Amino acid sequence: MSKNMATATTNPNRPIFPFTAMVGQEEMKLSLILNVIDPKIGGVLIMGDRGTGKSTAVRALVDLLPEMTVVSDDPFNSDPNDPENMSDFVREKVQNKEPLVINKKKISMVDLPLGATEDRVCGTIDLEKALTEGIKAFEPGLLAEANRGILYVDEVNLLDDHLVDVLLDAAASGWNTVEREGMSISHPARFILIGSGNPEEGELRPQLLDRFGLHAQIGTVQDPELRVKIVEQRAAFDEAPMTFRHLYKQEQEQLTDLLFSARERLPKVEISPDLRMKISQVCATLNIDGLRGDIVTNRASRALACFEGRGKVIPQDIWRVIPICLRHRLRKDPLETIDSGEKVKETFQKMFDI
Repeated sequence: MSKNMATATTNPNRPIFPFTAMVGQEEMKLSLILNVIDPKIGGVLIMGDRGTGKSTAVRALVDLLPEMTVVSDDPFNSDPNDPENMSDFVREKVQNKEPLVINKKKISMVDLPLGATEDRVCGTIDLEKALTEGIKAFEPGLLAEANRGILYVDEVNLLDDHLVDVLLDAAASGWNTVEREGMSISHPARFILIGSGNPEEGELRPQLLDRFGLHAQIGTVQDPELRVKIVEQRAAFDEAPMTFRHLYKQEQEQLTDLLFSARERLPKVEISPDLRMKISQVCATLNIDGLRGDIVTNRASRALACFEGRGKVIPQDIWRVIPICLRHRLRKDPLETIDSGEKVKETFQKMFDI
């Protein structure tokens, strides 16, 4: 691992506020949980006021992430059982019938700093080594480290356009390609993209906004009792982090086990053709561009049903997830902010006769 990558990866030794200790912000927590159960949902954009726990919640998610099987000496976290998405390094070993050293590692979360250079994000080719030794010497970047994990961008609406383009290319293809002086190297770059930001500081480009599977809106808690509880918990954590974490150890372990079992059971969860049809009718009525809204709503509904122990999706599952799946895909006036989800809910009620 390069020095840059080491500093960008979330520090596992730094005490993290427990996810199960967070008060309120249910929409944000649900969005994160659904993405852990089904990474193909496509990540989540969390937008809200300053000081509402956006970064705290995302970093707290690290504790809950399950392990994955990787090829130990591969810098791209290749899955030894997925030939289509493994790196060239691993594929050559397989073709040459060389033994693969396989182990388990916790899914990682990588921070993408706003001021990062394109080389740091994508990686670089050591041209001098390539010319003198005749080998492709590649220094992996953050996209390599984030493969099969989470890529987190805080204040994503302030991200430079050139990095937005890089993320769009990687998110669209699942691969990252680095070219220099006629040389080209590609590696898998499939990650859960999580972004957070304050809408007062600017909106995202529509192309990047559409790449987020879910959109969670959060606001400052107004209930005085809840505000006091949040302040007290934060003070207790800051004073004695390890002691505070120990208080929630059992709840954290229970949620981790539940998420692991949900990931295992997810392929068996069913959604009826009738519910699929109604989801698409809602998307068509709302004039949602493309089919990503339909796909994400189906996936999120199945993930929620699985999380709550059901083998089949019910209309209530769709009701709970469809606002966060569609609100950022609605066509809107340039001067309007993103709909809170009321328009989506109204259309849902008409289609489902609720």
